[in-house]
Amino acid sequence: MKLLRYGPLGSEKPGVLDKDGQIRDLSGVIADVGGDAISDMAWAKGLDIDSLPIVGGSPRLGACVAGTGKFICIGLNYADHAAETGATVPPEPVIFMKATSAIVGPNDDVIIPRGSEATDWEVELGVVIGKKAKYVSEADALEHVAGYCVINDVSERDFQTKRSGQWTKGKSCDTFGPTGPWLVTRDEVADPQKLKMWLTVNGVTKQDGSTKTMVYGVANVVSYLSQFMTLHPGDIISTGTPPGVGMGFKPPQYLKAGDVVELGIEGLGTQKQTFIADV
Repeated sequence: MKLLRYGPLGSEKPGVLDKDGQIRDLSGVIADVGGDAISDMAWAKGLDIDSLPIVGGSPRLGACVAGTGKFICIGLNYADHAAETGATVPPEPVIFMKATSAIVGPNDDVIIPRGSEATDWEVELGVVIGKKAKYVSEADALEHVAGYCVINDVSERDFQTKRSGQWTKGKSCDTFGPTGPWLVTRDEVADPQKLKMWLTVNGVTKQDGSTKTMVYGVANVVSYLSQFMTLHPGDIISTGTPPGVGMGFKPPQYLKAGDVVELGIEGLGTQKQTFIADV
């Protein structure tokens, strides 16, 4: 299933994409696409999607999962991306947090923060937890995954690397976490390590990669994180980006107001954001 949330910011309703690409209203079945709904999907068994009301027009899409408690990111998780930034592949996954207040819809505007001169893009595979995970083995890890989505891990590189301390402040600015358009349930993704991914800026391709070049795959990352913290339904893990980010160019290429970024992952949908200046 391709689960989604549609409607104005803060008033989204749950929906599902039918086989013809139409949005069907799920609000008569579940309250929202959040932890409760994805931790126990008994409601989905035998569900006749074609019997659900069609949502007309072209409504705004919200983030594909509601009530996320933790937004965890993995850094330098593609060997080719690590090389372009001049970093070495770490011996264990690099973990940092992205504030949940950064989460927005897949096509919402992204705000370039005041004083920013190095706002960057990163197409990433998002992993949404569906079953509580604590001390899980790598062999069992995927059983704790509800599904997958597209994430743009927008980053302010000067805040991240030149302002001392940890990366979080360069990753957590308002609107720096476009998520969706859909939460694609695990059964629809045969192998999360064989997904093509891409990103363009103003129509020019910047990233053209695949999840196959991840250093630490999805199962490894879920298991690893669960050794340090309990993962709960609705938590999101953003698993790293392939090469082609702005900071990797010589000289670096960063985003300015008016730029349009489009990105997508095979089978998981696409996003499109216009970057605007903060006021």
